[in-house]
Amino acid sequence: MSKRILGAIALGALLLTGCANSGTGTAPPKTVDSVDLERYQGTWYEIARLPMFFQRNCVESEAHYRLQNDGSVAVTNRCREADGQWNQVEGRAVPQVEGKTDKLWVTFDNWFSRLLPGVTKGEYWVLDLDDDYQTALVGHPNHKYLWLLSRTPTISNEVRDELLSVARAQGYDTSELIWRDGAKPAQ
Repeated sequence: MSKRILGAIALGALLLTGCANSGTGTAPPKTVDSVDLERYQGTWYEIARLPMFFQRNCVESEAHYRLQNDGSVAVTNRCREADGQWNQVEGRAVPQVEGKTDKLWVTFDNWFSRLLPGVTKGEYWVLDLDDDYQTALVGHPNHKYLWLLSRTPTISNEVRDELLSVARAQGYDTSELIWRDGAKPAQ
């Protein structure tokens, strides 16, 4: 099995392990009222994220979402490492509550999820989404995982600051964010 395939498998398994709710005791964040999954589909670039083991070597990440006929969303997550190698994992997202699209369960197709299918679901909560579906803030209810996403690999300082403000108001510690190459704000 190639290093790339093993990396993709490990990436998916670690994502799901990292998304397990550890219960921080804080109130869960507030999500948007609803997400139009048809408008949400497409490519999203990760601008910043809180540290996660499975992304520890990523310098750039992106997600590709495709709405399926059954209402689920096909997920392809890609990560470029510092050496230029891309790793990829395929998955599926479904609403946690039928008819509500602000909170999704995400599972990835790998040996770990096949071994423990009920345990390996990650929580994907849409905390903020601009009206034009160009930027999004996605987090986990335990406040340990957070992603600033954009349809483009860069965002303006104003948009970045607005997303950071929303994240902080929701109880996320943004001091540890890892920024996409070229996206880190000046200190």
